[in-house]
Amino acid sequence: MSLNLNEQDKKLIRSLQEELPLVSRPYEELGRRVGLSEQDVLKRVSSWVDSGIIRRFGATVRHQRVGYSANCMVVWKADGDEAADTAGEIFAGFSEVTHCYRRPKFEDWPYTLYTMIHSTSEQGIEQTLDSMKLASGLTECRGLFSVKEWKKTSMKYFSEQEGQ
Repeated sequence: MSLNLNEQDKKLIRSLQEELPLVSRPYEELGRRVGLSEQDVLKRVSSWVDSGIIRRFGATVRHQRVGYSANCMVVWKADGDEAADTAGEIFAGFSEVTHCYRRPKFEDWPYTLYTMIHSTSEQGIEQTLDSMKLASGLTECRGLFSVKEWKKTSMKYFSEQEGQ
């Protein structure tokens, strides 16, 4: 897919990469910043979504600030692709799970399913794990609790430093 983005498009993309303004009409404010009307912003964003240039909009919740201080990456051993897919669908339904991925198995690492679980306590993580095991039938897993967070950002395109 070939992109023909002009400077105004790149400015809008840069603005969309940042936090949305906390105002009643955030797209109107973004448009004001880049020299577009609210309607023009919405048209461009809609066309980028429709064409697949933008796949999703996401929100980053600073989970520690809202009381979720326990985080655990849990890796699961599933016997075969079908078992991994089935368990992945089940795990994705848990509200405590914010990330759920299937990855390849390696010779010395038999885990193919990865889930990130958040809770207010390690005990809450353990309770969620018990529920996930019961719901999926999977029992072999390893939990890797977070100790410290160094970076949590999204990818940036057309940065100001690049001069684009």
